[in-house]
Amino acid sequence: MICGRRLPQEKKGVTGLPTIDMNATGKNILRLRINAGLTVKQLVDIFGVITPQAVYKWQNGEALPTLDNLVVLSKVFGVPMDEIVVVA
Repeated sequence: MICGRRLPQEKKGVTGLPTIDMNATGKNILRLRINAGLTVKQLVDIFGVITPQAVYKWQNGEALPTLDNLVVLSKVFGVPMDEIVVVA
């Protein structure tokens, strides 16, 4: 529902709008980190302001990196952001 109006494809709370698949995105972050040959500690050191717990939450699909952090991950892993984030 947008501005109080129901969208034509909206049924039972499903808007049809894309959402981020947190689990698949987390698996991508884990895979890309390993492929880059980085440990969690090394990735934390690159950022300088995040905790290991934050990285583990990303990898486990419990949280998403901020947009700023996605930009950094993209550069560190050498891939575009759409290869990190999975849209369902």
